[in-house]
Amino acid sequence: MIGLGGFLGSISRYLTGLFFVRFWPDVFSLGTFIANILGCFLIGLFVGLAQKNESLNPAWKMFFVVGFCGGYTTFSSFSLENLQFLQKAQYINFGIYAFSSLILGLLAVVAGFLFAKILNI
Repeated sequence: MIGLGGFLGSISRYLTGLFFVRFWPDVFSLGTFIANILGCFLIGLFVGLAQKNESLNPAWKMFFVVGFCGGYTTFSSFSLENLQFLQKAQYINFGIYAFSSLILGLLAVVAGFLFAKILNI
């Protein structure tokens, strides 16, 4: 289940990147940024749903949380891109990208978790 989720998450991450590069090619690392924020929301949603619905098969939780979200979010790419900003002395891009990803990612996890609490699933 984890491998299948990771496979689907990785492909979804790749497609997310292609989409944003195609329509917004000049916006800094937007595909990675969106994947990280959306991935944070999804992991919050999945964990919240799993806590709310204890009858959820643990294998599905692993599929979504470890597999899909692990394959979809790209924190390693995010870290590499931040290093590249620093190496190029692009400190403003580094600051905006690093800190907004951290803050919005945390808020997205909270939003996903809270959204799961209000769903009647």
